[in-house]
Amino acid sequence: AGFTDSSRYSFKGAAYFDTEEGYEKLTFEDMIDEPVKTTLGADAWVGMAQHYFFTAVIPKSEKIEVQTEYKSGNNTPYLIRYLTPKKEVLAGGSQSFESTLVVGPKLQKELPNINKGLDLTVDYGVMTAIAKPLFWVLDKIHGVVGNWGWSIILLTVLIKLMFFKLSEAQYKSMAKMRKLQPRITTLKERYKDNKQKFNEEMMGLYKKEKVNPMGGCLPILVQIPVFIALYWVLLESVELRQAPFMLWLQDLSSPDPYFILPAINAAAMIMTQRLSPTPGMDPMQQKIMKFMPVAFSVMFAFFQSGLVLYWAVNSVLSLAQQWYITKKIEAQDSAPVA
Repeated sequence: AGFTDSSRYSFKGAAYFDTEEGYEKLTFEDMIDEPVKTTLGADAWVGMAQHYFFTAVIPKSEKIEVQTEYKSGNNTPYLIRYLTPKKEVLAGGSQSFESTLVVGPKLQKELPNINKGLDLTVDYGVMTAIAKPLFWVLDKIHGVVGNWGWSIILLTVLIKLMFFKLSEAQYKSMAKMRKLQPRITTLKERYKDNKQKFNEEMMGLYKKEKVNPMGGCLPILVQIPVFIALYWVLLESVELRQAPFMLWLQDLSSPDPYFILPAINAAAMIMTQRLSPTPGMDPMQQKIMKFMPVAFSVMFAFFQSGLVLYWAVNSVLSLAQQWYITKKIEAQDSAPVA
């Protein structure tokens, strides 16, 4: 599978759970290198998980022993099993061993109702603390609008509104730096043979004009965890599998067949780049920066359309906000003094 195959980034392997030890997962490599033999207690289950689907066995027993094994050469070499305590059967009597088999998609609203810990098979990794609330909001929006595509758009709008002030600070800083661009270009020409002097003069200019060159970085850093978490929500949620949006987009878990969303995203990225200052950047770096929207757009063309829809909406909203703030600051600077 290629790097744009979303299932490539999802956990695939064995898993088990009990109330005391919690959720444990084992990749196939783990099962080869370190076979497991452990005892589980209340609410225990064992199973196999992959991108959108899982299989689990929930034994009706207060205690079980879990074992994993790798059988080289078998059609199904990776095994996980459980053993319950033995039962004595008296003459003429009977005993039974009961368990529940669960096979199907990892539907996040249903899993907690089947057994404790099954919802953990929806694996958001280190972003779980942020991703779960994001999915909760996404699901609530879907409950109102009834369409996962519009739900993604509305959630992206909500996140942009939540970070509006942070983004505003970022774009104001960038707009001020953009205003200084011609003066920085002059300094670069003047001190083209003395890079240290150029950097000193440039930092002096920033200080004089009260511009913080790092002012646009902190807002970006604060937002990154949320955007990565939303990426994992859209990547992991089986609810988007074969879910139609509108017109040509009939499966949000598959790539855009006509590359329209990647094209919209590319256009927004290119226009955003034109609004973004590049002080002190050498010609080679500028060429690389100009190439990045093209490179990202080619990559996005083969990701699932639900993800690209989020990226495209976010890019368009970011462009609109940056354009508005940039024009507002430019208008203030050009206004006549009374």
